[in-house]
This record gives sequence, C-alpha cells and structure tokens, in this order.
Amino acid sequence: MSKTVILVIDGFGIGAMPDAGALRPGDIAADTCGHVLDHCRASLGRPLRLPALGQLGLGLVHPHPDLARSTRLPVTAGRAALGYPGADTYAGHQTMMGADFSRVTVARLADHLPEVISALSAAGHRAEPLDGRPLLLVDDAVLVHDNLEADPGINWNASGRLDDLPFDRILAIARTVRTVAPVARVIAVGGHADGPLSAYVRDGDGGTVGLDTPASGFYRNGGLEVRHLGADIDHTRQLPALAARAGIPVTLVGKAADILACDAAVRRPAVGTAEVLAHTLEAVRAPGDGLIVTNVQETDLAGHQQDTDRYGRILEQTDAGLSALLGLLSGAGDRLTVTGDHGNDPTIGHAYHTREYVPVLTYSPDGAGPELRPDAGTLAEVGADAWLRMRGGQVVSG
Repeated sequence: MSKTVILVIDGFGIGAMPDAGALRPGDIAADTCGHVLDHCRASLGRPLRLPALGQLGLGLVHPHPDLARSTRLPVTAGRAALGYPGADTYAGHQTMMGADFSRVTVARLADHLPEVISALSAAGHRAEPLDGRPLLLVDDAVLVHDNLEADPGINWNASGRLDDLPFDRILAIARTVRTVAPVARVIAVGGHADGPLSAYVRDGDGGTVGLDTPASGFYRNGGLEVRHLGADIDHTRQLPALAARAGIPVTLVGKAADILACDAAVRRPAVGTAEVLAHTLEAVRAPGDGLIVTNVQETDLAGHQQDTDRYGRILEQTDAGLSALLGLLSGAGDRLTVTGDHGNDPTIGHAYHTREYVPVLTYSPDGAGPELRPDAGTLAEVGADAWLRMRGGQVVSG
C-alpha cells in the first residue's frame, strides 16, 4: 500500500527565470525564497525554522545561510522552469498534471468588451461598464473584470457577494463569459466582502482593471466559493484521471480541489493552512493506496498582500506539516514531492506573481540519494515522474 503526495506551496519561487523581466524589468531580481528568509531573519531576530524543507534538500537547490546545506534523507532535489507563459496558479497546476499550457492566449477584458456584453445580453443578463471603466457590472451585482493576481491578461474573473446572490448565479455568468473568452481561465468567485465590491476596484498592470480580491475580504471572511473554468483541456490524460482509472483513490486538497479535474476524486477545499495540512495528513493515514495533491494557498495570499512576515509564518507552519508527512511516509513505494507553481515575491514592490523557477524536492523512503538533479524544462515533469514512480513502484498492478 503506497501513498504519493504532491504538495504545492503556492507562489514559492526560488529565483527569477531568464525572461522574468519581460513584463516588469525589476522582476529579474525576484527570489521569493531568499528574500523571505532574509527579511524574516531581520524581522524576527532568528532564522525561519524550516527543518523539513532542509531535509528535503531545499538548501541544495537554493543555497542560503538559513537553510541546511546537506541532508541524509533519500531525496532528489532540483528546480523546474514553469513551462507556460507568465506566472499563474491554474496554468501551473494544469501543466504539472500533464496539460500543455505552453500557448496561453493573453488578453485584457478591455479589448473584448463588445463580444462579452453581446454574449451576456444574449443569455438574458444586463451588462454595462462600471463607471465608464473597462470592467462590467452584470445584473447590478456581479463584476466581470481582469484578474489582478496573475500576470495581466492571463485570467478574467466574475466576482459577486454571496450576500447579494447565490453562487450558482455568479457561476452562470462566468460560464457565459467563458464561451467568448480567449484567456486561459475564467474564475467564478463568490464571497463575503467588507463592503460594496466597487470600493475595491483598482488599476492593474498593462491597462488592466479589476477587483482587488484579497483587499475585499473574500479570503478572510469565510464562505468563499470558487470555480475555475479553464480553456479546453483533455483532463483524461492528466495525472489524477490516470491514477483514478488505475484504481488508485485520488484526494485533492486546498485550492487543488478547485482547479484540478477528476470526477472520481475526493475533494477537500480549504484556504487555511492548518485545515489544508489536516486534510492532507488524514488522506495519507487512510488505508490503501492513494494519490494526494495539495495546494497550500496562504503563501500566495501573503505574497499578494506583500506581507513578508506572514509569508514566513505560513512557511514555518507548512514545514511543520511536512515533518508530520515525512513521519507517515515510510513504506516502499511512498513518495512526497514538494514544489511550487510560480513565484510571488512579497518584497518585489508589487502585488503580482513573479516568474521564477520552483523547487522540485522528492522524498522516496526506498530511494537512493541525496541526489541533485538538473533543471527540468517544465512543471509537467512533476506529474510525469510521479506517474512513472507509481507504476514502477507497483502501485498500479500489471
């Protein structure tokens, strides 16, 4: 009986990719991991306590005085380029699970307002620009706007307050927008805001305009509902579907439950890191084989809020969860991979993702190591390696 765990620390980059400065020249200096470590040492008067990440080999791929420089565990440590344009959670996870997102269409909502309004009107909705700006107020309740948390033009959102209307109505509007949207995903978001959504609209980079979702209170106030409507993908060829067809129970935890497709999966959506880690540990303790894909989202939220102290606290909390996982994963065929989906450097001077390499740290109790691996050209190698290991470790019979 074997467990394969892929834990994604959202927004955990380890240094800028060569093209990171194409959109924002200053991003060529991005280093989420290094800058968080440096800041927190100065802020706390001590290094961050990250023993599990040290054992997993983070210091091998990102040398730093506050990270262990060696490990005795059977781990392979490397880093991966993203394998898709920009820096985006959805594209990162879809790529990681086996989809080709190398050609994502980038488009501002401002450049497609007429066709979006036409589609919404044909579906029976009222849609007009909000205060003459390039975002739409639909049915006097839902904002359709550029997503400000990823690079400009990667995603659009349909956002509404659940105090004003049920999530199904927000989702229906998002689905209509999806029929004409050329972007990678349209995200339906419902939550409880601190005030009217119009109060949290701001300008983004590249001429984008949208809702500042973290500032609105959606992430803080509970009851958040999210549905990610992606570009056309053959999800049957992705890792969760492959595992499910092979008879392996699949559990998707945290934001992974919102953005990955697998009809057979058990879904455990959550934002709070404690809850995310608790669901992950519960799935690992369950009897039998299993694939568990987990997203720790609060690191990414701290990056958007440019709150480096909070980022450090979430990293320490995540590290404690990783220590517990290492204690449970001791059987032949067990496997833990810790990685990221992009960077989100909270010290870089803006609230957007940063285009960085991410760590790929893999622990196999029955493996050799430690071993330093060459750079992977794409995050797709994370899912592909896990599938090969699952087959080679005889998690899949025959």
